[in-house]
Amino acid sequence: MGEQPVRVLACGDVEGRINTLFKRVQTIQKKTGQFDLLLCVGEFFGTTAEAEAEWQEYQRGDRKAPIHTYILGAASQEMVKYFPSADGCELTENITYLGRRGVFTGASGLQIAYVSGREAHQEPAPAHCFTSKDLLALVTPLTSSSKFRGVDILLTSQWPRGVWHYGNYPDVNTKSCGSGFIASLAEKLKPRYHFSALEGAHYERLPYRNHIVLQESAQHTSRFIALATVNNPAKKKYLYAFNIIPMKTLDPSELVKQPQDVTENPYRHSRKDESEKKRTDFSTKDEEPSGQFFFDLSRKQGDAARGGGRKRPSDGDRHQQGQHKQPRRPPQPSGPCWFCLSSPQVEKHLVISIGTHCYLAVAKGGLTPHHVLILPIGHYQSVVDLSSEVVEEMEKYKSALRSFYRSKGERCVLFERNYRSQHLQLQVVPVPMDRCTTDDIKEAFMVQAQDQQMELMEIPEHTDLKQIAPPGTPYFYVELDSGEKLFYRIQKHFPLQFGREVLASEAVLNIPTRADWKECKQSREEEEECSRKLREDFLPYDFS
Repeated sequence: MGEQPVRVLACGDVEGRINTLFKRVQTIQKKTGQFDLLLCVGEFFGTTAEAEAEWQEYQRGDRKAPIHTYILGAASQEMVKYFPSADGCELTENITYLGRRGVFTGASGLQIAYVSGREAHQEPAPAHCFTSKDLLALVTPLTSSSKFRGVDILLTSQWPRGVWHYGNYPDVNTKSCGSGFIASLAEKLKPRYHFSALEGAHYERLPYRNHIVLQESAQHTSRFIALATVNNPAKKKYLYAFNIIPMKTLDPSELVKQPQDVTENPYRHSRKDESEKKRTDFSTKDEEPSGQFFFDLSRKQGDAARGGGRKRPSDGDRHQQGQHKQPRRPPQPSGPCWFCLSSPQVEKHLVISIGTHCYLAVAKGGLTPHHVLILPIGHYQSVVDLSSEVVEEMEKYKSALRSFYRSKGERCVLFERNYRSQHLQLQVVPVPMDRCTTDDIKEAFMVQAQDQQMELMEIPEHTDLKQIAPPGTPYFYVELDSGEKLFYRIQKHFPLQFGREVLASEAVLNIPTRADWKECKQSREEEEECSRKLREDFLPYDFS
């Protein structure tokens, strides 16, 4: 087919509503022309007598699928009876069961990898489940080739665990959603499109990159799309149409083009998350009971760091299987710390919100009355040292603050100085929208950096800072409300008040006398009043 795109439809759980699905497909094809194939993830068959009768019509030949349809296997024990072979077979004309796991390559060269069912909870695995051995058998022949770049499409019944990291969040319970093995599979196979179902939700994650910025050569991006159930009452999207030119025939420069909204890879693990990686990477370990894969390493940190603060609700039975392992704690300070929430030195009257892993506090000697700090409850030195749970909550606080400032006619500027500091302080400063634009603020940082003979580097939106600055690296970092990010790797000397000086300058807030926080100190009573007012104002935006 050369450069001719393949026209593909993907569908979520059918659950026996086969006539409804094919009627919808026929309507689409009348409007937009014929598609080449339909890929169904999740449960294809249903449990009702009506669903059984519909299927028999296709088996007898009374009805015929209007498109070549490829389906995954059973995701529950009661559906196993519909699949006579684990290796895949044609169930009836135009409807093919792909198999338990494998790779299907079409005449066009389109490569589709697939895994049916759910992650096994025991060995030997039931017929509707897969094990680490299944995934290893799928991955090894593909990745052992030096020419392997990824697959065009990956089909899995289950979601990959943690796919929402660094991206937009789905409307599902992320505590229990997805498989760690599938996440590891997606990381290794680098699919351009990955489809899953079973959660009854429609979720299109922002595209993510498969390389480390500034360290590896560019690779193609991946898109994860979860689809809802056919004919669901909430009218959530269950059918997805797209065109794709197979990777093997696509020009390499076209393949690696990065969309503007691309994010960091959700499955990349920092060194602090290696223990999590070992529990979910099927290629580096013997199989373990799946209940241990997602033991919450942050539980102890959240409880202990609060000291006498409000009690965290119990996490219940999901921790029981992992209790023999010691949870990972954040590093402990070498001396008194003014920002650890459990520390006697912390000035608790400045605190305006407490989450599970982070808290908000009014900045001491702030540039403006709405100048706040986002701080981890436990002792972490910088953003790049944070565990994924703390990063997630920090992102939620950022989003809440942006909304809060927007309601006040202000734009949000964040900066961090990881230099001559022992506890992470993410400074969040609002700038009135009628004072200057985001471009003005960016230019002010660039100009002042040049004056100080520093080269601020712009890094791509959604880039994970951990990929650019390994733990221990001194740096200065700015995040603008447009999503633009500026980064400077500190060499020897760095002006400690640089961030404040830029924002206090005539080009931005025009309050140069407030560049040094020590010159802006308030009395205890003034600080308490400022905190009380800000706490009340922020309350409608406070998710904690």
